[in-house]
Amino acid sequence: MKLYEYYAPEGVVTSGLVAEGPSFMLNNKELKILSGSFHYFRIHPDYWRETLKKLRATGLNTVETYVSWNLHEPRKGEFDFGQLGEDMSPFLDIRYFVEMAQKEDLLVIIRPGPYICSEWEFGGMPSWLMRDNTMHVRTYYEKFRVAAKSYLTNVLGQLSGLQFVEGGPIIAMQIENEYGAFGYDDDPRDKLYLSFLKSVMKANGFNNTLFFTSDNTMMHYDWGSVDGALQTANFNREPSKHLARLKEMQPNRPLMVAEFWSGWYDYWLAKSHTGWEVEEFGTSYEETLSMNASANLYMFIGGTNFGFLAGANHGGADYLPLVTSYDYDAPLTESGAYTPKYDKVKEILYRQNPLQGIVDNPPPPPDRLHEAYGKVAIIQVLTLAELVGQAPISYKSETGPLNMEALPMNKMSGQSYGYIFYSTKAVVAPTWSTLMIKGHVRDMAQVMVNGGMVTKPYGDGADLNSFGFWNGRDKTVTITGTGSETDINILVENLGRVNSGYPHKFMQKKGLWEGSVLIDREVVNNWKMIPLEFKQSFIKGLTGWAEFEGSLSLPAMYRATLIIKGSP
Repeated sequence: MKLYEYYAPEGVVTSGLVAEGPSFMLNNKELKILSGSFHYFRIHPDYWRETLKKLRATGLNTVETYVSWNLHEPRKGEFDFGQLGEDMSPFLDIRYFVEMAQKEDLLVIIRPGPYICSEWEFGGMPSWLMRDNTMHVRTYYEKFRVAAKSYLTNVLGQLSGLQFVEGGPIIAMQIENEYGAFGYDDDPRDKLYLSFLKSVMKANGFNNTLFFTSDNTMMHYDWGSVDGALQTANFNREPSKHLARLKEMQPNRPLMVAEFWSGWYDYWLAKSHTGWEVEEFGTSYEETLSMNASANLYMFIGGTNFGFLAGANHGGADYLPLVTSYDYDAPLTESGAYTPKYDKVKEILYRQNPLQGIVDNPPPPPDRLHEAYGKVAIIQVLTLAELVGQAPISYKSETGPLNMEALPMNKMSGQSYGYIFYSTKAVVAPTWSTLMIKGHVRDMAQVMVNGGMVTKPYGDGADLNSFGFWNGRDKTVTITGTGSETDINILVENLGRVNSGYPHKFMQKKGLWEGSVLIDREVVNNWKMIPLEFKQSFIKGLTGWAEFEGSLSLPAMYRATLIIKGSP
C-alpha cells in the first residue's frame, strides 16, 4: 500500500494535519512525521526525482524544503520560478518540485521564510533590501513588511492548490525561522511581525495547513512562537532534555523536531570537514523517535551552495564565511551517493516507523557511478586588466567609493554577489605613504599601486586581523609611488552576507562601505567602480586569453578543460 492510499483512500480528504493531543493526525489517522531536508535550489533538477526516490526508500514519509527569496526575486519586483533565464533559473520551479514529491509518495513541509538562515547568502533574503539605509530586516518595519508580503504572495501563488486538503502534498508551513534567536537575551521579540507573516499566509489561501515555528528551545524557549502555531525544536544531542522542554512549553501538543541535525557545515580556512560519527548520530536519532516525537533530518542531502550563494556567520568578533560545499555529512553526500549514515537511517526507521509493514517502502534506486577525475591542467590565463576592461558597466563617484548594494545597476537593485573593482588616481610619495581603509573591508581587499601588488596573501589565522581582511578595522598598508599621480586599484571580494546572528549583524553591506580611503590622512575621492558578478553570459564571452606559463603576481582568471565522458 502506498502512503497516499493509506492517508487519502480513494482521494477522499476531510482533514489536514492536526496537532492536538500526543500525536499528529492526518485525515483523522495518526501520523508520525518522518522527514528529510532536501533544498531544491541546492540540487540540480536532473537529480530531483532520483533523490526523492532515495529519500522515500529509507522509510521517510515527508520531504522538507526551505524557499530562497534571493533566488526567486533577484531584482526588486522581478520574480523567477524558472522562466527568467538567470544562471539559477533551472533550479527554481518550486511547483514542479512539490508535485514531483507527491508523485514519489511523499508529503511536503514548506519553510518559506522570508528568512531561512540555512548557511545561505543573507539567510535567503535579497541584498537589494540593504539599499534602504534605514532597513530593519525580519521586523514589522514597513518597507521590509511590504517587500516580504510581495515575496510571500508570489511564492504562495506558485503553491496554490497543493495543500493536502486540496489533493496536494503540503501538510505544514513554517513561520519565519528560529526567530527566538533574533534578539538580545530575553528581550521581547517582534511578535507583531510574526503575526503579520501568518496573516499573509492565510490571506493567500493557506487556511488548512498546519503552521509551526522552530527554535533551539533550550536557548530561546518560546521567544519565537506565535499564537496558534505549533512550537518545534532544533537540536541533535540530548533529545530527552530538549523534548522535555518542548513538552513543558506545550503539554497538550505533539512533539516535533523541525531540525534534527545529521551533521554540520564548514567554514573557509577550517582544518578539516565537520561531521558526526554514524553510531552516535544513530543513537541520538533513534532515541528521539522512540519518545513519540516526529523529526525532520536536517539535512538528508546537503547539496551545493552554487556560485557566490554560500552565507557566513559572525560569532563574536569573527566573521566566518562558509564554503561552497554543503555536504553537511548528511545521509547522502553532496553528489547524492549513499553513505553508512543512509543505511543507519533506514535501519532505525525499520524499527521506529509505526507503519512499517503497512505502507510499502520502495527499493532504493541503484547508485550512480561516481568518478574521481583527478588533476586538471590550467591551460590559459586572463589578466585582471583584460578582465575589467571587458566588464559591461562601470560607475563613477566624485566623492568616496560606493558599496555593492548602492550601485545603480540590475534595475536599481544593486550588485548582489561577486567582486567589485575600485580605481582612482592619487599623489603618492616616492619613499612611502600610508593607505588606510576606514572601518572594515567587506570582505577581502587586494591593493595594487601602478600595476604592482601591495597586499600579501593569506598565510594563517593571525592575518585575518590585518589589512585587507574582514576582521581588521581602520587598518593601514604602506605604498610607494613617484611623487606624482599614481594608479590605485582595490579589488574587493564579497565572501557572503551573514546568515544568522543578532539584529545588528544583519546591517551589512559589501565592498568599501564603512568609511573613506585615505592616503597620508587625506581622503581620496573620484572613484571608478566596476562590478564583477561573473554571470555565465559574461564568462562565456570573455576574450584575450593567453597561454598559461605560470601563476601571475596579480589576481587573474585561469582556464582549465575537464573532459567528461558520458552523463556526469
